[in-house]
Amino acid sequence: MINYRLSRSKDTFDDAKILADKERWNSAINRLYYSAYYAVIALLLKYDFKPTTHNGAKSVFSEHFIKNEIIPKEFGKLYSQLFSWRKKGDYDDLYDFDKDKVIPYFEPVQRLIEIIGNTINK
Repeated sequence: MINYRLSRSKDTFDDAKILADKERWNSAINRLYYSAYYAVIALLLKYDFKPTTHNGAKSVFSEHFIKNEIIPKEFGKLYSQLFSWRKKGDYDDLYDFDKDKVIPYFEPVQRLIEIIGNTINK
């Protein structure tokens, strides 16, 4: 399941790139969030955490991996921002992300996925 979630994370990141190429910014943010989420879930599973909600995953990730500096603090902030923006893009009426907001998130999300993968494989 851990390898499946990591693979899903990478595939979903690729989906975000495809959506960005088509200028589908709300959907790209959604996929960026989910690519990070799947990686976080893989990490949590490695250490036998099994949150049942997205908010639970965010809380456990922060408590056990960000606060303990296993994953750099900047990625906790990144994950929280994506969590909020995914909800905003999916559920708020008349709100649209744009290129300037979305594009800067690709590189840090890719780094988060890599760091989590490396942490799992230690």
